[in-house]
Amino acid sequence: MIEVVYALGPIFLLILLGQGLKRSSFVGDGFWPAAEKITYFITFPSLLIGNLARADLGSVAWGWIAGSVIFATLLSGFVVILLERSLLKSQSLPHGRATTSSVFQGAVRPNTYVGLAGAAALFGQTGTTITALCIAATVPLVNVMAVAALTRMVPRRSSVGVGAILLGIVKNPMIIACALGIALNIAGWPLPPVIGPLIDILARAALPVGLLAVGAGLSLKVYPATDDPATAPQGQRGFRAVMTPLFCSGVIKLGILPLIAGFVMLLASITAPLFGGSPLDPAALGTVVLWAGLPCAASAYVLARQMGGDAPMMAAIITWQTLAAMITLPLLMGLLHGVGLL
Repeated sequence: MIEVVYALGPIFLLILLGQGLKRSSFVGDGFWPAAEKITYFITFPSLLIGNLARADLGSVAWGWIAGSVIFATLLSGFVVILLERSLLKSQSLPHGRATTSSVFQGAVRPNTYVGLAGAAALFGQTGTTITALCIAATVPLVNVMAVAALTRMVPRRSSVGVGAILLGIVKNPMIIACALGIALNIAGWPLPPVIGPLIDILARAALPVGLLAVGAGLSLKVYPATDDPATAPQGQRGFRAVMTPLFCSGVIKLGILPLIAGFVMLLASITAPLFGGSPLDPAALGTVVLWAGLPCAASAYVLARQMGGDAPMMAAIITWQTLAAMITLPLLMGLLHGVGLL
């Protein structure tokens, strides 16, 4: 357990450092949007391309890995839909179905920066490769699920069509980077001279800058009282108003989803020898559970504002899930280690 804390501790300290830098105004506010843009479009894709291009994909049970995270994500979204009627009847959602859409996004969207940093710290190159495969499998899925949920739950405010969804997925730098890295790997083409070392240098900046930006993006303000969930005027409703949505999305995302994904991976490891295969690498199980248990990504807030969802609630879910993950992720990894699965 202490080894897990030592590995994940620096990651969360870096997130807290980002929050501290933002609050202290040590760097200007204009730095953070630029840092996020560089990370999203340049350094993070470089990390994915370089890792996937050189990875030994033949030794990775990519089918089970992709299947486990896809199944767990779909099931988690379905759980929110099943809970929706009860939540609405209890009148515990400040903005009704608009708030439900934030609970839905909070239950399925993973923070890729935290995932890659945690997998690299715990499982090295293998963890980074498996996380890249998880990104390729789930990022398109959660984007489609989130837009579909918002369209269903706040139809009068939604304005994103199917074409825009598909275009957004195709243009996503992470998806492009994964596709390019996998294509280079399959073709057996090495990264060219000069370009390969350049990609490596850029990749080294991806996680530290990305994690600092994650911390800077956290907002500890109390959820605002407003009749329009797409805006955030002055006034406070108080923390009690967000307890039910926070609890529901947090339990599903940080607890149920990783347990489901871990169960599928364990099932794969147990049944593989029956069909002439080998048990799965413990690093694969650990990385998948880590990926499934990640807190919600900041991109959920952008989509909530764009499509008329409950954006203030989304911001609260992102912030408090990130803080809660500082406890739940070490506990999940410690549990796997304690029962001898890692």
